[in-house]
Amino acid sequence: MKVKRFLTIALGTTTITVAVFIVKAQQEKKSPPPPTVSVTADMQDEKMNERGDHVMGFDHTKTTHHFRLLPNGGSIEVAANSAQDTESRDQIRMHLGHIAKMFAGGNFNAPMLIHDQIPPGVPTMQRLKSAIQYKFEETKQGARIRISTTNLEALQAIHDFLRFQIKEHKTGDSLDVSQ
Repeated sequence: MKVKRFLTIALGTTTITVAVFIVKAQQEKKSPPPPTVSVTADMQDEKMNERGDHVMGFDHTKTTHHFRLLPNGGSIEVAANSAQDTESRDQIRMHLGHIAKMFAGGNFNAPMLIHDQIPPGVPTMQRLKSAIQYKFEETKQGARIRISTTNLEALQAIHDFLRFQIKEHKTGDSLDVSQ
């Protein structure tokens, strides 16, 4: 009789334990997996683009950015994707004209607001602002800022800044200095 009772208790305990494991396993399957690196990166990109649209005053999906590294500095270029999109073209021109003046004065608030951090090169570019020239130019579908210097420390800072922009905006532009 004692053996039968022991077996009944053991079988009951085992059944309850198995049932608890099954319920827990089903609950774990229902809970969503933690976000992957690409989902987190996509969310960060989306937030940067939202901040950028607000700061720049034009829709990033209707425009294309390019950042070029040149032997004496580099350039920031933005163009409307459509030649008929004169609204974006004009907004680009207004924004880059304003940015050229801000950068010349050592004011890099716009990139800091867009990227939610101080981009590499900015502290040096601010300190050596008198050694750097910013030239605004209109292009057919937008505008560009040509950045130039003869100061080697400022040149390195400009290249660091532009490489950061290339990576952040995922433009695919070369990280190497072009001739």
